[in-house]
Amino acid sequence: MASLSFSLLFRHSETTRRGASRYSSNRGQVFIVQEESRKGRKIVQIMVLVLQNPIVIFRQGNLKQTTFFRSQRESAVVRKKRLLKANLSMCSSITEKVDKAPQKVTFPIVVNGCTGKMGKAVAEAAVSAGLKLVPVSFSSSEESGRVVQVGGMDVKVHGPSGREGILASVCDEFPNVIVVDYTVPAAVNENAELYCKIGVPFVMGTTGGDRERLFKTVEDAKVYAVISPQMGKQVVAFLATMENMAKEFPGAFSGYSLEVIESHQASKLDTSGTAKAVISCFQKLGVSFEVDQIQQIRDPKMQLQMVGVPEEHLSGHAFHMYHLTSPDQTVSFEFQHNVCGRSIYAEGSIDAAIFLHKKVQSNADKRIYNMIDVLREGNMR
Repeated sequence: MASLSFSLLFRHSETTRRGASRYSSNRGQVFIVQEESRKGRKIVQIMVLVLQNPIVIFRQGNLKQTTFFRSQRESAVVRKKRLLKANLSMCSSITEKVDKAPQKVTFPIVVNGCTGKMGKAVAEAAVSAGLKLVPVSFSSSEESGRVVQVGGMDVKVHGPSGREGILASVCDEFPNVIVVDYTVPAAVNENAELYCKIGVPFVMGTTGGDRERLFKTVEDAKVYAVISPQMGKQVVAFLATMENMAKEFPGAFSGYSLEVIESHQASKLDTSGTAKAVISCFQKLGVSFEVDQIQQIRDPKMQLQMVGVPEEHLSGHAFHMYHLTSPDQTVSFEFQHNVCGRSIYAEGSIDAAIFLHKKVQSNADKRIYNMIDVLREGNMR
């Protein structure tokens, strides 16, 4: 954390210098403001040392030069004392503000599913955020034994066998560990049951699985968890807006027809959890629509020609379109959110892990959270 240091220097000098001087070092910048008398008189200097912080208290060129003469001596000294008192008061205020800056959060984190693109992106985001990545990850039996490079670290991948013992050992070595899950839909419930059995807090970024069973497992175990079908913060804000609209204006779109198209990379096996959440809001708004009516696009050619996905993002994107039409076909509404790449989800997942770590440390009463809770906390990077 940056800090400020101040000192007053009183000395005699045989040379005459006026104005302000600035000296740089590898520890910051020193600004010296001089007000002096003729040869042989005292020189008063204010030295401001700014350590690794871009605060400029005195800027060269904005300072008035002052020369003292006998007739001015007494009044100048009085003015000088007032000036020094005011400057030091300002500096003290700045020091207090800097000292109150929030400390950077760090804790151990396990990212399961590091062999996948999303899991690896989250692991890299964790390293970039200064978290301690534990070199252990769970994946399928086919991936067992692999070593994944993340941020210059070798992460060993383990299959289903022996996971309970390995996770228990990790928790013993890293008591404050948080697990982030980006595996596959078929593993969601089994993984959650493992985390709850061990008692480790976790962020469930994987979509799919039996969500009702997932929530019940966590509720029964009273384990801290963030569970959300969408980790992109801005998309979550849109979802929150939709939920608020559905709450405030139920039935506002009664009689309207709905068309939903969602496009993801071919490797995504399940229907978009975000689309399901938005449809739930539309249902509360009076729209008759079922999840199995979603047009799910996974064919790259259709994604290029019909959806308009950039070719370089065919392997990683999330495009959603919702089109509402009135019963008489005279009014239509269209909502669309398109994401290329995975960084928005990776950063959101790390914010969720930091949020969860703080809840655990504060022994919060509530145990299950979603990304809207993370957004409302307002402490995202």
